[in-house]
Amino acid sequence: MTASLRIALLSFALAWPGQPIDDAARAWMQAHRSPALEAPMRFASDKSRIVLFAGATVALFTGASGRAFVLESVVALLPVNAAVESLKWCVGRTRPDGDTNRRNSSFPSSHAANAFTVAAVLTRRWRRAAIPAWLAAVVVAVSRMYLDRHWLSDVLFALALAGGGAWLAAWLVAWFKRRCRTSSGQVAAS
Repeated sequence: MTASLRIALLSFALAWPGQPIDDAARAWMQAHRSPALEAPMRFASDKSRIVLFAGATVALFTGASGRAFVLESVVALLPVNAAVESLKWCVGRTRPDGDTNRRNSSFPSSHAANAFTVAAVLTRRWRRAAIPAWLAAVVVAVSRMYLDRHWLSDVLFALALAGGGAWLAAWLVAWFKRRCRTSSGQVAAS
């Protein structure tokens, strides 16, 4: 990434015009914290990756549709996570709790990006799973704001990245299938 692009991204992040909205959302979220929600929110935040890997493992053993779901999820998650990690490094946004570690900066939320990406892929493959998948993704995203680790805009941008990653994965998988069908058709015709 060029120095001028990095400076432009950093300048935009520092002068983020939506900061008053982020501040208001944070204030509301922190004012509504309660002891009853601490454990569930920590679980949703800390265990989301374990649940993701466990679900993928189960899907691998459920037949062709499960394996196709895992493949499409991986194809979607790779570019989403590459974009998230690049943006975290380039933007270097301070977390709401004050953490300034550039390698793990606030913008965007990787937890939310991963949860939303899997929900989008799951919805595309199995419409009946849409509501629970999106509810789980929203709980993960809200838990990150609740625990004061992300701003609202971090989570919303993660949602946009996830949508792009899921779309790209669906397109790539369909393209690859068409390509394989064309290749096998040409071989059979020879």
